[in-house]
Amino acid sequence: MKKILVSKCLYGGEIVRYDGGDTTETDPRFLEWKAQGRLIPVCPEVFGGLPTPRPDSQRIDGIHVQAQTGRDVTEEYTKGAKEALRLAQSEDVAFCIMKQDSPSCGSKFIYDGTFTDTKVPGQGLAVEYLRNAGFIVFGEEDIDEAAVFLAELEAQ
Repeated sequence: MKKILVSKCLYGGEIVRYDGGDTTETDPRFLEWKAQGRLIPVCPEVFGGLPTPRPDSQRIDGIHVQAQTGRDVTEEYTKGAKEALRLAQSEDVAFCIMKQDSPSCGSKFIYDGTFTDTKVPGQGLAVEYLRNAGFIVFGEEDIDEAAVFLAELEAQ
């Protein structure tokens, strides 16, 4: 059975989002994969030692991550990204489904670092690590594509 690395905020069961909010994914295919035990949940920010809730953070220059308070949290985000990658490799996941717009998990867009709700094309730090290691990463709005990809992998 092929495994899928997923953002823990999508997996549900524990609140890990920076704002204490809930973004549990309810797509029936996602829930089926969860019931099958395919999903490996990760929260790079929590892995990096950050609390829940925590100040909003954004990538500010493609390298650093800064909290809205002005604190540089690059070290925590890097630690969490490395742990997410380690889990993806150790669990031999086939691909990843990560939470869009996150400074860790965004796969298409992230906030621009100005804390003005402005999104720009980009990826979060954990997604950058995963992709650099060769993993395919989908956002939660790409479950149709992820389902097709999984079916093709399992047909081989």
